[in-house]
Amino acid sequence: MQSLSQSPNDPAFVQNPYSFYDRARAAGPFFHWQEYGKTCATSYAAVNAILRDRRFGREIPADQQPEIAPHTAPFYAVEAHSMLELEPPRHTRLRGLVMRAFTSRRITALAPEIAQLAHELVDALPAGDFDLLRAFAQRLPVTIIARLLGVPEEMGEDLLRWSNAMVKMYIAGRSRADEDAAAEASRDFTAFMRSYIDARRAHPADDLITHLIAAEEAGEKLSTDELITTCILLLNAGHEATVHSIGNGVKTLLETATPITTAPIEAVVEELIRFDPPLHMFTRYAYADVEVMGHLIPKGSELALLLAAANHDPAAFEAPARFNPHRPVKANLSFGAGLHFCVGAPLARLELQVALPILFERLPNLRLAEVPRYADLYHFHGLERLMVTA
Repeated sequence: MQSLSQSPNDPAFVQNPYSFYDRARAAGPFFHWQEYGKTCATSYAAVNAILRDRRFGREIPADQQPEIAPHTAPFYAVEAHSMLELEPPRHTRLRGLVMRAFTSRRITALAPEIAQLAHELVDALPAGDFDLLRAFAQRLPVTIIARLLGVPEEMGEDLLRWSNAMVKMYIAGRSRADEDAAAEASRDFTAFMRSYIDARRAHPADDLITHLIAAEEAGEKLSTDELITTCILLLNAGHEATVHSIGNGVKTLLETATPITTAPIEAVVEELIRFDPPLHMFTRYAYADVEVMGHLIPKGSELALLLAAANHDPAAFEAPARFNPHRPVKANLSFGAGLHFCVGAPLARLELQVALPILFERLPNLRLAEVPRYADLYHFHGLERLMVTA
C-alpha cells in the first residue's frame, strides 16, 4: 500500500481533488493518507463493499473512545444520540422510528411545494450579477426542511448559521474558534428544538416533529434528547448537502453548456450527483480483522472512504471525468450505501429534479459572472459563492 502526502487545505487540491484521487487510485484500491494518518479506499468496488459490510461501522469502538474536551461537550452531547454515529441495535431502533415519520409518500407530496418555492425564489432574484448560492441554493432546501419539520421559516437564517457552525467540526484543520462556535451553535440549536418539541407535545400539528413524537416501534418512542438530535440531524443534513449539490450542479451545467433538457431530469440529476458530489469522505471503523480486495484491515482501524474518488473510478464509470447524463444507469455512492444510506436522499433528489428545470426554464440566459471557486471545507466540497447573471 502506497503512502501519499496531500494537504486537504492546499488551494490546488481544494479546487480540484480529482487529480489526486486518480493518482492515489492508480496504485490500488487503498493508500495511506499521511496528513490524516488513515488508510483510504479509493476504488468503487472497495468503497461499495465496505459500506455494505457489517464488520465495518460508524460507532467508535468502546476501547477507542476519545476524551472529549470540555469546550466541545455541547456538540458531542448532540452527537451521542445521532443515528449517523450509531450501530445496531440502537441505530436500527432510531432509523426505524424516523422512517415511520419520514415516509416516501410524505416526501413525494412535497413536489408542488418545492416547485412553488423555486418560482418564488426566482421571482425574488436581484437584477444584475448575483450569488445564486445565497439567493437560491441555500434558501430552497432550508425552507423545505423547516416546513417539513414544522419549525418557523423565519428561523431559516438561524438554522443556516447553526448548521454551518456545527458541520465545521468535520472539516480538516478545524480551529479552536471553530470548536467554540460549534459548541455555541449546539447549545442554541438544542435549546430551540427542546422548546419547540415541548410545544408540539402540547399542541400536535401535521408536521414531521409531531409524527416523530408519535412514532413508536415495539412499544418504544424517541426520547426528548433523541428527538432533539434527530431534528438537528435532519435539518443539518437535510439542507447542507443539497445546497452544495445545487451549487455544484448549476456550475457543472453552465461550464459544460449542457441543457437541462438534454436527458430525463432523473438521469441529469444522478450524473450531477456522481460527477461533483458534496461529501467526499466518510469514515468507518473495522470491528474485526477484515480482508478486502487482498488488503488486511486490522480490527480497530479507522478507514476513510473517498466517495468522490469511487464515483470517478474508470473501472466503474466509462470516462468518469466527463459529465455525461446519457451514461448507462449505475448507482453512485454520493449518498453512501448499506445500513447508513442517507435517509434524506429521496428529498435531495426530489429538490434537484424539481428546482433545477424551473431555474433554467425561468432563466434561459443564465451564465457565470465569474469563475466559481470551492470553499476550503474538505471533506465537504462546495462553492464559496456562485456569481451568475441572467
